[in-house]
Amino acid sequence: MTSTPTAGPRLLHQQLIVTLYGLYGSLAAGSLPVAGLVALLADLGVDGPAARSSVSRLKHKGVLRSVREGRVARYELSDAVLDAFHADDQRIFAPVRSRPGDPWSLVVFSVPEAERNRRYELRSELVSLGFGTVSAGVCIAPGTALPQTVARLAERGLDGYVEYFDAAIPGGEDVRGKVARWWDLAELDAQYQEFLDGFGAEPRRWAGLLAAAGPGGLDPLQRADAFKTYVSILTVWRRFPYRDPNLPFEYLPDGWKAPLAKKAFLDVHGLIAGVARAHAQDLLGAFPSAREPSQVSTASQ
Repeated sequence: MTSTPTAGPRLLHQQLIVTLYGLYGSLAAGSLPVAGLVALLADLGVDGPAARSSVSRLKHKGVLRSVREGRVARYELSDAVLDAFHADDQRIFAPVRSRPGDPWSLVVFSVPEAERNRRYELRSELVSLGFGTVSAGVCIAPGTALPQTVARLAERGLDGYVEYFDAAIPGGEDVRGKVARWWDLAELDAQYQEFLDGFGAEPRRWAGLLAAAGPGGLDPLQRADAFKTYVSILTVWRRFPYRDPNLPFEYLPDGWKAPLAKKAFLDVHGLIAGVARAHAQDLLGAFPSAREPSQVSTASQ
């Protein structure tokens, strides 16, 4: 049985590389040989020169660092990115949605005009952590966002510009109206719709392919397709847990698309994550395996 996959949103090569490390770096003790990474990317439609160029850019940004095993060039995620991936799992697969009456967190910040680049960096970090904007220098999010916010801003050296407060909204206030002003919910809902347009049909497609395959399993082309589909859908989905503050449904617009999008993602995860991992393992098996981390030395940058 064959089926044409739905084309999802266009993905940057660097985004795909980071996803590959998060998913399959453990198959090679955390570091991947360049040739193996190029092979994985080839199955995602990325040619060799583009793959190597993207790896070089990620190394320059400090996202990847080079290690060497004999004559084999390898790369691994930097410690900071790896820690972020581990912290992401909860938000990606089991985000906590706040409830009406739960506390809010306020971040109040002031950055001198001479450091406007730091102001932009701080605002970007807060948006990526799900904060809405109450006014200039005041951002708000459900209280559950505070621990990771404190850690992230300290890690980025931005904590000296901020003060943190617990907050409550008085009863009788139009919380739904305020939320609509603090967050661009229409834009976020449109992004969920784009996700559904690109991947909403994938659960049915893969359920059909797996049922038709029977005990013999999927054929090699279908396994490669599963790998491409899963890496692509996870690369898109892993942005949402930070864009979406997981506000109570009572405060969200009617017809909010997030539940349907989340179901599509989790269904695809349940159907083909294992198939995709097995395909990646087969590809990487053709290349030298990593030694134990203690036997691999970090190369100079």
